[in-house]
Amino acid sequence: MNGLLKFGKYLFAIPFLLFGIMHLMSAKEMAAMAPFGGEIVVYITGLAMIAAAISIFIGKMDKLATTLLGVMLLLFIVSHVQMMGNEQLPQMVRDTQPFEMLKNIALAGAAWMYASGHAKDDAVIG
Repeated sequence: MNGLLKFGKYLFAIPFLLFGIMHLMSAKEMAAMAPFGGEIVVYITGLAMIAAAISIFIGKMDKLATTLLGVMLLLFIVSHVQMMGNEQLPQMVRDTQPFEMLKNIALAGAAWMYASGHAKDDAVIG
């Protein structure tokens, strides 16, 4: 059972690695979702997700990485609120934004649970 539970950190990290790669590959298309900064913000958030995933995999600076990941995920709520009010977007896209916000809230909570209970390296934020 412990082996299964230890596998959870990889199940948590892999999606962020993939989300980060998707941000880098689709920055032009995703730029409109950024409340400011356009493509550069998409690149920065993509790199941050990749860095967090790598940090979780190797167990170095993982407490700091997952703490900051949680903050970033909560900041993404700004873009979801912006998209909900954007009449130029298809109704289906606007309708999915509350669910995207809930997903980001849940993932932020999971990131902070990882930081508080599973992180190996607390050298930066004890």
